[in-house]
Amino acid sequence: MAIDYQGVGHRMAIRRKQLGLRQVEVCERCGINSNYLSNIERAVSIPSLEVFMRICAALETTPDLLLLGTASRGDDGLRQEVAQQVKGLDKQQLALAKSFLTWLMEQKF
Repeated sequence: MAIDYQGVGHRMAIRRKQLGLRQVEVCERCGINSNYLSNIERAVSIPSLEVFMRICAALETTPDLLLLGTASRGDDGLRQEVAQQVKGLDKQQLALAKSFLTWLMEQKF
């Protein structure tokens, strides 16, 4: 399966704009320079896996959304919504949420 780097870059730019971020702000979040991000968005450069994952984190999205244009498992953005909620938790709340998620994953439904 060939990767559509034009599509990936386009989806990165769209997501960045959805968040109201400039390229320089995304670069600060993931530790790359703005020329590099511009080149990635225009499919002039192909990022390493590490850089790609940092960009995903900076854009608060999942790799599958940027790579394929759709979130896996048909969750309709539910994963992103939960991730957004988790971001607002303090350390104690985050530990409790982690414990709950661990318990939830162990359940057999």
